[in-house]
Amino acid sequence: MWREVKQHMSNKFIKRVVKMKYWKILSLVFCTFAFAVNCKAHAGVKQIETKYNVKIGVYAIDTNNGNSFSYRQDERFPFQSTVKMVVAAAALKNIEADERIKISSDDIVFWSPIVRLNLDRGYMTIKELAEAAMSYSDNAATNILITRLGGTKSINEFAKSIGNASFYLENLEPNLNSDPNNIHDSSTPKDMAQSVQKLLIENNVLSQENQHILKTWMMNNTTGYKKIRYGLPLGWSAAEKTGGGSGTSHDIGIVWSPACKPIVLAIYTFSNKKDNAQQADKAIAETTKFILDEFSKKNICFSATDFK
Repeated sequence: MWREVKQHMSNKFIKRVVKMKYWKILSLVFCTFAFAVNCKAHAGVKQIETKYNVKIGVYAIDTNNGNSFSYRQDERFPFQSTVKMVVAAAALKNIEADERIKISSDDIVFWSPIVRLNLDRGYMTIKELAEAAMSYSDNAATNILITRLGGTKSINEFAKSIGNASFYLENLEPNLNSDPNNIHDSSTPKDMAQSVQKLLIENNVLSQENQHILKTWMMNNTTGYKKIRYGLPLGWSAAEKTGGGSGTSHDIGIVWSPACKPIVLAIYTFSNKKDNAQQADKAIAETTKFILDEFSKKNICFSATDFK
């Protein structure tokens, strides 16, 4: 019977069928054995997507053993204020921290609380501007740093230099948040997670002193209590930078327990509903719990922790 069927099928079509069969077999193999593309784990994130009506992109790295968790890790998401981690790191690496930058009311844009407080003084240092951007998500501080560094092109070059090939910044604040469907002003969860790892954990981009400074700013972040932090077990710590707007919500950084090395997290969400930010925050917190629970199955360091 196969011969009869074969006579009516082109060689090209046969190859496509065979290729599809092999692909399905390979998919089953990967879903069964590869931790990073575990189908059951993917189904868990998909349930969270459905529950909160958001698209989720995740890349996580357990630095205790090198295991990773990924879901939509290579899809583009608008980075919004998570871009400030890259901007602050570029400033720490390339400019003297105590350099003074003149500021004025012309610099003020939406959400510039720290720059506004310093207008009467008339200047802020690079270190003060970077801290304002990281711990308070100050938009004017971010723009001033980008301008001092040479514009968006210089930030893109810095991102590429640390391996973030998908990173592309085109606009300043707050315009980089204006269109969540814009492929510009975006990156991928995987690239952003790997940037976090290089900036906060590895020692080949920032000096240990500047790495500690950046981590401290992220630990003192005032905008992240309802996202990754909300999904952590009691006793865990976080150093993270949030982003969001127009119904989207993001959080990137590292989390750790007193007994274990850090886990790197980059969790991005997307929704066409502009009033969906609270649901997106909940999705990030629940995704954090889910990822930590998945990692605990492969790491005895977390075995005594209840992530539910």
